[in-house]
Amino acid sequence: MISVVIPCYNEQDVLPLLHKRLSAEIEKWKEPCEVLLVDDGSSDQTWQLLKSFSRKDPSWKAIRFSRNFGHQIAVSAGIQYATGDCVIVMDADLQDPPEELGRFIEKWREGYEVVYAIRTQRKEGIFKRASYGLFYRILRKLANIHIPYDSGDFCIIDRRVVDLLNAMPEKNRFVRGLRAWIGFRQIGLTYKRHERAGGEVKYTLRGLLRLALNGIFSFSTVPLRITTLLGLIVSFIAFLGAIFTFLQRIFIEQFTRIGLSPVPGFATIVISILFMGGVQLICLGIVGEYIGRIYDEVKQRPLWVIQESVGINSSSSPHRDNIK
Repeated sequence: MISVVIPCYNEQDVLPLLHKRLSAEIEKWKEPCEVLLVDDGSSDQTWQLLKSFSRKDPSWKAIRFSRNFGHQIAVSAGIQYATGDCVIVMDADLQDPPEELGRFIEKWREGYEVVYAIRTQRKEGIFKRASYGLFYRILRKLANIHIPYDSGDFCIIDRRVVDLLNAMPEKNRFVRGLRAWIGFRQIGLTYKRHERAGGEVKYTLRGLLRLALNGIFSFSTVPLRITTLLGLIVSFIAFLGAIFTFLQRIFIEQFTRIGLSPVPGFATIVISILFMGGVQLICLGIVGEYIGRIYDEVKQRPLWVIQESVGINSSSSPHRDNIK
């Protein structure tokens, strides 16, 4: 059994084409298959289309969230409810082409537990491409695990990895990072990322920034060490300044000869205070990011709430209490 998990958010324009192209590929696999689509609180006709797909073909199943919980939570929910021996994760906008999936399945059959996609070409603007490239390289330097460059959520994962992902209860999820953290045999396959087949881009700059922060703060404590180092550097500079001022007061004539006579000034005091205040606020902000994530974890709220489902067996569902 092969499961295909697809998060959807206001994708009414592209879903009919997705259904056509993915169905054509599934026929080539000659394997039992289920497609699990997660409606992440869409406000258009996405849910109606998903229900129509399920009526035509019971192997197409759907979950509807009570509101928008976010892309990574939708991916996690789909993985949680998938029943296949392997699970494919892809986006609904067809930037991840279904025609590439045959290559992924072959690598999985060779014994790889994780086969992830590596984007060699993107269709986004230059600013977004540069931001993505910078993010992955910063994450690679800071993270305490190996996260491949330019690898997204587009992948196929073995049931063994799926069960381990489902056992991870953390709230601020960065699925590609969790996937890398688990380990096992992993391999990347390159592909050209296509343009959206329809609709508008759903990941805003704010959403991408939130995802980037989750990736960094979930897999690295380096920012905390940076705050310590920054504090030591500032303290050392202040210590040198204190020594310099002290020597100015003792050796006034010598410093005057070289043009460094002591001159009382308001600007120096203000600049020093602002500098120190800025450093302290930056450090507090970094510490606050970690504390905020601890706060999210200890509340123990469910990751998602399901309003409606089609084709999902709620009696065997790990989150059956959330299905209304």
